[in-house]
Amino acid sequence: MSLIPLNDAFAKVEEGIRTLPAEMVSVADALGRVVAEDVAARLTQPPAPVSAMDGYAVLSSDIPAHPVSLKRIGESQAGGPFMGTVQSGQCVRIFTGAPLPAGTDAVIMQEDTEVDGDLITFKEVAFEGKFVRRAGLDFSKGDILIKKGQILSARDIGLLCAMNVPWVHVYRKPRVAILATGDELVMPGEALRDSQIISSNSLMIGAMVTAMGGEAINLGIAGDSESSLRSMLAGVDGADLLVTSGGVSVGEYDLVRNVLGEEGLDIDVYRIAIKPGKPFMFGRIKDKPAMGLPGNPVSAYVTAFIFLRAALKKMQGLPFEQDKPIRAVLGGAVKANGARQEFMRAVFSHNENGQLVATPYDKQDSAMLANLAHCEGFILRPVNAPALDKGDETNVIYVRDTLLSV
Repeated sequence: MSLIPLNDAFAKVEEGIRTLPAEMVSVADALGRVVAEDVAARLTQPPAPVSAMDGYAVLSSDIPAHPVSLKRIGESQAGGPFMGTVQSGQCVRIFTGAPLPAGTDAVIMQEDTEVDGDLITFKEVAFEGKFVRRAGLDFSKGDILIKKGQILSARDIGLLCAMNVPWVHVYRKPRVAILATGDELVMPGEALRDSQIISSNSLMIGAMVTAMGGEAINLGIAGDSESSLRSMLAGVDGADLLVTSGGVSVGEYDLVRNVLGEEGLDIDVYRIAIKPGKPFMFGRIKDKPAMGLPGNPVSAYVTAFIFLRAALKKMQGLPFEQDKPIRAVLGGAVKANGARQEFMRAVFSHNENGQLVATPYDKQDSAMLANLAHCEGFILRPVNAPALDKGDETNVIYVRDTLLSV
């Protein structure tokens, strides 16, 4: 069976993923969520002219030069405004954020005054608007300040609060059921028998799902038997996407394809031309997308990085797309590439010219989690690419697996 080119596989997966419906959530719970509709300000901020400084509100025409002395007739605080009207020859003590009293159009800082009872002497000239924040300086009622498709940051949460928006429409979090397969796997902390290994893929992929804005449902580990796999698959009900790890290649005990096929799986993608990550599968089971990742941990991560992240983004109303590559110079030579597009783990630095330098790890084995965890990005090696020397240019992408970093 021939391998499917990466771009063709990517297009097939995009066809099989649907955007989830929106829901209303409290602004307090909206960090990292994707906005489902434009959000308009419900008020004008500031609603009226306010002072930008602690000082005195004055009529600017009273102080064309200095020194000038005016009579203090009151005080204006945030939440306690001066209710009268200021006449020529008068001033009002004012604090930062307090509304400007009627009749005044400027503020003189308290550092530029001398106080003698209610007689205030000003040592700086005034002009209209001095140290005054005009009404609507920040935004006006009806302004669209949060756009559909925006991923809400902490700063956006603050803005929504200032807009007097307590609730916001966001796309629902994708619920992703994750199932590891293999008799050799045990959970971290469990006793190991001969030939057993620690299961890392399911928790790693679950962490990616969470970081990308989804809800991970860990179904556990299915053994290498059809009955075990079928019983574990019962937990898929209620999920929006099934992700399996292992069991999708051509080995004798790779049962996922067979069992899911008997459960009604329609396979759109199987075995792709990338390295690592060839034994990748995508299809639908019972009208639900299903993604089969390889068993080797680096292969599982790379395929999840390419396909699962894009799927989670589309499910939350974002574009289904791969990361845009950027140019870097190689910090070490790389060999000619073969018939599969390669994602080489690398660390990044900058040279004396400010160029990004990508240095590949000497060992690129698909079972080496330490290199994967410590790498900062991937060097992209096209199909049949020639060998490159240190200092040659290449395409790279950063490893970004949180929604707020996309």
